[in-house]
Amino acid sequence: MEINNNKIEHIITSLSKYLQGKDTALRLSLISFFSRGHLLIEDLPGLGKTTLVIGVAKALGLTFGRIQCTSDLLPTDITGLSIYNKSAGEFEFHPGPIFNNIVLCDEINRATPKTQSALLEAMGEKQVTIEGKTYKLPRLFSVIATQNPVEQFGTFPLPESQLDRFMMKISIGYPSRSAEKDILKLGSKREELYTIEPIMNKEEVAQLQNDIKTNVYVSDKILDYTLSIIEATRSNQYFTAGLSTRGALALINTAKTNAFFHGRDFVIPEDIKELSVHTIPHRVLFKEEYEALDKKEIIKSLIDTISAPA
Repeated sequence: MEINNNKIEHIITSLSKYLQGKDTALRLSLISFFSRGHLLIEDLPGLGKTTLVIGVAKALGLTFGRIQCTSDLLPTDITGLSIYNKSAGEFEFHPGPIFNNIVLCDEINRATPKTQSALLEAMGEKQVTIEGKTYKLPRLFSVIATQNPVEQFGTFPLPESQLDRFMMKISIGYPSRSAEKDILKLGSKREELYTIEPIMNKEEVAQLQNDIKTNVYVSDKILDYTLSIIEATRSNQYFTAGLSTRGALALINTAKTNAFFHGRDFVIPEDIKELSVHTIPHRVLFKEEYEALDKKEIIKSLIDTISAPA
């Protein structure tokens, strides 16, 4: 099959003008979305997390909703609620921001566990249940959440069950000196992002997601290689709990998208290796004595011990 990833490259090139120094984070965000997953961005404030999410939504021609998480945020502030219409004499459901295609949960660890749990059904089943009635979410649906890695006052760490629902966890990092100089010279371009013309529409996005899922080939050798990685996380000295089956699917699905982005219709070991540091560390439980170590480096060293297929 001939791979046509021109639209993807066009999106990355176009958004790079507004997201100076964030090319890697932008590519990873698109990989997560086209793998039909949710994304957790952990980084310091002021590095462009929100701007990145707005840019992705606008370029893909999708609806965008934002939830600013605080300690007094209620589950109904996310899902919506029924309000009594006096003139109609009945309750009417008013959908919350979760009913958008791309939903930004800003500072998700500031929401209480009860409110965080309102996202679990949405992220896992693409539906929400409110007052005993189930409502389906849009066919194209992704949660992109952000959290601050250093501030602990007034925060509620995400439980393992919720972390496991994020396909990838990434950080943006500081921009390069030249990129930051451009930002200082030209100022923020977030407002301009709201006016850009979409590069794709919903039908094209859905078709591309389907093409990646059905047309990118994963050989038995790659599956066995992936299973070796999974088994290694479950029996390694560093972990008390290894990768879940959902995590294993994340490895394969993101590898297929990565292959597509590189113009291939088949997965190679490098696709797995490249994304493993973003799909594995937040899913495994590290033993207490290793918590202070660089988790990405531990994953890299673990994978280096596993023979990749030729």
